[in-house]
This record gives sequence, C-alpha cells and structure tokens, in this order.
Amino acid sequence: MRIPAPPFGEGERGARVLERFREVGYEDASVDEVGNVIAALPGLPGAAPVVVAAHLDTVFAAGTDVEPRHEGGRIYAPGITDNSRGLAGMLAVARVARAGGVRTRRPVLFVATVGEEGTGDLRGVKHLFREGSPLRTAAAFIALDGSGVRRIVHRAIGSRRLRVTVEGPGGHSWADRGAPNPVVALASATAEISTLALPHPERSSLTVARIGGGTSINAIPDAAWLEIDMRSEVPGVLPELEASVRGIASRVVREEGNGRRPGTQPLRCDVAIIGDRPSGETPARAELVRISTQVTASMGARPELVSSSTDANVPMALGIPSIAIGVGGDSGGIHTTDEWYANDQGALGVERALVIIMEAAGVL
Repeated sequence: MRIPAPPFGEGERGARVLERFREVGYEDASVDEVGNVIAALPGLPGAAPVVVAAHLDTVFAAGTDVEPRHEGGRIYAPGITDNSRGLAGMLAVARVARAGGVRTRRPVLFVATVGEEGTGDLRGVKHLFREGSPLRTAAAFIALDGSGVRRIVHRAIGSRRLRVTVEGPGGHSWADRGAPNPVVALASATAEISTLALPHPERSSLTVARIGGGTSINAIPDAAWLEIDMRSEVPGVLPELEASVRGIASRVVREEGNGRRPGTQPLRCDVAIIGDRPSGETPARAELVRISTQVTASMGARPELVSSSTDANVPMALGIPSIAIGVGGDSGGIHTTDEWYANDQGALGVERALVIIMEAAGVL
C-alpha cells in the first residue's frame, strides 16, 4: 500500500506484485505489453481458464501522500481499500493455492490489471480481452475489488464519457464585440443537456461534470470545453444519449454563430469520446453467480446482488460469466484522502474468494 499507483503510473506497484508472485512460487509470472502482471496456476490441457483480476491503480494523482496511519482499529491511506485490499486478497489466494499444491481442472490466471480507474478506461482488461485474444474463450472472470463479504456484482454499469470542444475566432471584449462566443454556446448546451429525458432513468444517469474556457476577463474566448459522464445498465442507452448530446451541441453552436455579428468566423464544434466502458449482465441464474451466492450464504453472510463499474464490465459484455466481489473487511471514504480499511472479517473475505475461485475452476 506504500507504493503509489496513480493513473498511468502503476509500474512501480506492478513490479512489486511481480516480485510477490515469484516469491510465492509463480516463477513464470510476467508483465504484458500494457503493464498487467500475470501469474498462472496450471489446469488440464485445453481447458478454458478462470481469470481472477485485481486492479493496480488508484484514483490519486502522483505525489499524493499514501503513507498509512493507524487510528482506532482502522488503517487510513488513499487507495488502502480501492484497491490495495483487492490486490492483497488476490496475492493471498494465489499463495494459498500454490502452497497447498491445489490442482484444478481449469487453469487459474491471476492478473493485476492497469487502468481500471477513471481515464484509464479499463485499458488493462480491454487488452486482456482484445480481438483475437485466447482469453475471449475464458470460462469465467472474477474481479477482486475492495472490501466486504456480501456484495456480488453481476451487472455492469456501462459508461461513455464525452468532451465537447467549441472553438471560434475569439477577440477583444470591446473591439470585437458581437463575435460568436464558445462559452455562451456551451452554456446553452449545458442547460439543455442537463434536462435531457433519460431512457430507463432508474438505471441511467447523465452528469455534466467539468467545464472550462477563456483566457482573460477582457477577452472573448477562442475556445471552451465541457466533459460529460453518461452511465447506464441498459445496452443501447449510451449511444442514444451520445446522439442527443451531439445533436444539441451542433445546434447551439450553429445558433450562437447565426446570432452574432456578420462577417465573423463561425464556431467549430468537436465531440470526442474520452471514455467507453461497456454494460452487460451475468444472469442471477448463471452458475458463477449461483456458486458465489451459495458460498457467501454458507459463511453466514447475506448475499447482495448489485451493479457497479469494474474490470468485470469488459468480459461481461462479451458474454463471459463474470462477477466482482470484495475481499473482506470494512471500509469508508473511498476515493478520498481519508479512505480507510478495518480488518473486520478480513480472513473470511479471502476464504470466500478462494472457495468461489476454486469452485469455478474445479478442484481435482
């Protein structure tokens, strides 16, 4: 947990995870082209693998103080739960499986992934399941993410993130008065976008998250931008919302240009996708979900079937049975510098993960 792993800066933590895999008996552990750390527990020849993943990265920028402090039975540190806990749980499961000489019908692939958070856009797991990858025939995918012993994520919340950029001639606020203004255009777009009627509103969201532009109080901006986060559990909703946003942006830019001084250059608009996470679902009746609920209940916890956005989004969208689970303990302040973890039922969480993984892989 003391090794920082900011977005696009997971290398140092990945190197330490590679060392730990090798220390517990996975001598062939390696790092792939994008920085994922991979260790394999062999299975029978030709059997489709079970992929177990925990993401390396955190949401915190480089330079954030990640030194843990202990107070009142809690450990406070940015990223201590999301996802140092998941990584620790995966390493514990891998160590126990190797030390116990466990043999499984299906190979188990342990992967510490890069790029799960934010602008990482699931780049590690997208690489694992890229077009032509043999992992597209995986038997199951299990993400170990965060704390708890009850949650079973079997529905993937998809997201699409857009950056709308408007550019124009700019100019002096007095001498060039009447020139089209990118900020005004985006203000109009923001007001309209924020009131869009959402398809399946109980399972979808749209947030105008960031906006900026201009260089000086006495200048007409030559550029402005806004960023939009759209989410849905329902396939097909995100392309529909994107089309609405593009239509609104195009129209308000045209209207802002038409209403300004004749002879000025028109505004230009660009809408770029800066994040794209697919939605999907592993049905509650699927064998992997059934195994997970039964194992959870057998340990005295009440299973909770929920939705979230995790590394499991990608394989789930491909039709691979996929879930995400916590690895025990309690936590709070996730994605803040006051994030904390308490090791209440920590061992139970690791045991639950181990049993679910072994059940999915088939112990010989």
